[in-house]
Amino acid sequence: MSEFLAAEDAALLQRHGLAGFEALWSLQLDAVDEPNTRRGGWSTVYRLQLGEQAYFLKRQCNYLTHDLFHPQGEPTFAREFRNIQRYRALGIPALSAAFFSERKHGSEWQAILLTRALDDWQDLDSWLVSWPELPEVTRQNILYSVGELARTLHAAGLMHGCFYPKHVFLQERGEGFAARLIDLEKTRRLFFGSKDRVKDLEPLLRRVPEWSEAEVRLFLACYLQAEPESRQVSTWLQRLGSRRRYKESRA
Repeated sequence: MSEFLAAEDAALLQRHGLAGFEALWSLQLDAVDEPNTRRGGWSTVYRLQLGEQAYFLKRQCNYLTHDLFHPQGEPTFAREFRNIQRYRALGIPALSAAFFSERKHGSEWQAILLTRALDDWQDLDSWLVSWPELPEVTRQNILYSVGELARTLHAAGLMHGCFYPKHVFLQERGEGFAARLIDLEKTRRLFFGSKDRVKDLEPLLRRVPEWSEAEVRLFLACYLQAEPESRQVSTWLQRLGSRRRYKESRA
């Protein structure tokens, strides 16, 4: 059983006796929600507070995903951890892993993923609640930061696969915002170029009815590094609209 322990978290976890699989697996905590049992096993999330640093401790058993490289399956946390490390290597802003390990224990395939909590960040959904009341400059800065995040992701040759407002986290910094992504399990390569890019962005725009067309244009302008009223932005608006109508027709 191999284990990953982030250097920046090692001392704190060791001080609390939580730097290994068994200690984290047996730790008694209250789950933040009901266990997920869709895949025949279970997967549960807990909040872990160690002094001023908070984490999300995720444990799962026989909760597997299958692909061409893992026809017999593997824990979904294994895929998510690889993607967390891939984002970090490529300079794509995302959540950070503090610990990861998996093990076979009798008939059970257990996995743990410990990530740093984003307590000083807010997801885009939270900002959308009061969107009409936000100052125009604040709305523009959010649009810029989300557009830049999407551009950075796709420029690295990846698509998120679940680019929803609840997975985009924002933090005010000076006069602007920083943005990062969570829930990286479905990330994959951009195999089909602009087609995949449209596919990745359309779910986000479908879930932000608060954004006016002018604001969507501003988001796309940042993403495409073009002018909001440019033909390039208009073409993307049309393509995203066509994708949305297709998805709605299949609902």
